[in-house]
Amino acid sequence: MKLVILDRDGVINQDSVHYIKSPNEWIPIPNSLESIARLNQHGFSIIIATNQSGIGRGLFDIETMNAVNKKMLDLIAQVGGHIDAIFYCPHTEDVNCKCRKPRSGMLEEISTRFGTNLKNIPAIGDAPRDLIAYESVGAQPILVKTGKGEETFEKNSYPKNTWIFNDLSEAVDKILKR
Repeated sequence: MKLVILDRDGVINQDSVHYIKSPNEWIPIPNSLESIARLNQHGFSIIIATNQSGIGRGLFDIETMNAVNKKMLDLIAQVGGHIDAIFYCPHTEDVNCKCRKPRSGMLEEISTRFGTNLKNIPAIGDAPRDLIAYESVGAQPILVKTGKGEETFEKNSYPKNTWIFNDLSEAVDKILKR
C-alpha cells in the first residue's frame, strides 16, 4: 500500500501555541496543499495522525475540530487532492492514554484499520513526539522544519534515522523520488 502519514498542525498548516481553535485560525503552510495533491496523483493514500489536546483542555469541541478539518479538506480538494482518513487524540498528557503521540496507539489503529504494516511508511511531523511515535512502529520518520520543526532540529530531538527537510513540499519531492 502506498501510504503517507502526516501530522496536521505545523506540517500542513501554521501551528499556534494557543491551539487552532476555529476554521479562521487554520492557515495552510505555502505549498502544503499542493504537496498532498502531488502525493495523491502518484497513488498515495494520505492519513493524518494528530494530537488535539485542545479538546481535552476545553478550548474547543469535536464539532469545532470537524469544522477546522472540513476547511482543510475543502482547500485540499480545490487543488486536486484528498485526505483518506483523519485520526486524532483528544486527550491531554495527564490522561496517559495510549493514543497520544509519542505513544503508538493511534498509529497501531491506522495499521489495523488499513490492514497494512507501517514499516518504512513515510511519516511526517514537526515535533519530537511525532517522530518518536513513527519510529516506534517502524515507519520512516521525516522531520519538516515548519511549525515546531526548526526547534526540534536545533535541539537534535529526533531519532537517528530521521529524514530532514525544510517543508512538506521538499519531503514529498524525496518520497516521490524513492
